[in-house]
Amino acid sequence: MEKEELHLIDHLTELRSRIIVTSVVFLLALICSFIFVKDIYQYLVKDLDGKLALLGPGDILWIYMMLAAVVALAVTIPVAAFQIWKFVKPALKKEEQRATVLFIPGLFFLFIGGISFGYFVLFPLVLSFLMNIAGDQFQTFFTAERYFQFMLHLTLPFGFLFEMPAVVMFLTKLGILNPQKLVKGRKLAYFLLIVVSVLITPPDFISDVLVIIPLLVLYEISVTLSKFVYRKRISVTAEASSASS
Repeated sequence: MEKEELHLIDHLTELRSRIIVTSVVFLLALICSFIFVKDIYQYLVKDLDGKLALLGPGDILWIYMMLAAVVALAVTIPVAAFQIWKFVKPALKKEEQRATVLFIPGLFFLFIGGISFGYFVLFPLVLSFLMNIAGDQFQTFFTAERYFQFMLHLTLPFGFLFEMPAVVMFLTKLGILNPQKLVKGRKLAYFLLIVVSVLITPPDFISDVLVIIPLLVLYEISVTLSKFVYRKRISVTAEASSASS
């Protein structure tokens, strides 16, 4: 019993150290991002005809912190993934250690790809659609807070959702998931993805469809990749068992 308690304490101590390292990296990245946040802001508003309005003196600080936090989050993702990998590494076989560490850079690039899809594809489409609905009947007046909230609602969730294929491959490699489970749970997964799409998009049908379709395609890509990893994992296991016998 005492050995089990000591073992648990060691695990919790290591977990705390991993969380501290990740938090420190996020904080440093946040500070560095905040130094260049004005340049980030200027890039994001360069296509606007006029200037965004502020309704209070604290709004600009909130916007700058929000933008810096998104950049810091992108920088921290591979570090957090590496810390998770280091934490579970002792429980993995050598070949699993080598294979799973390759997913870490993939998480970063998929996150950037998701945000890019949301910003360069989805955001201008939805904004243009809503502006066309308004037409000449309304005087458009954007506040900086509402504008960036709207932008982040259409971009940041895709950064995480685009990581679905890498996460599924990682869990399949560890034997936690398999393609049979993914196929069996397809209806439930579709339902959850549709709910997420409705929650993160403005309340109009076109926006929902523009978000739902890429997410369903991502799920099917994840299933296909899981099948590939699963077959490879089974063949490696069979070869190892035949060699040992």
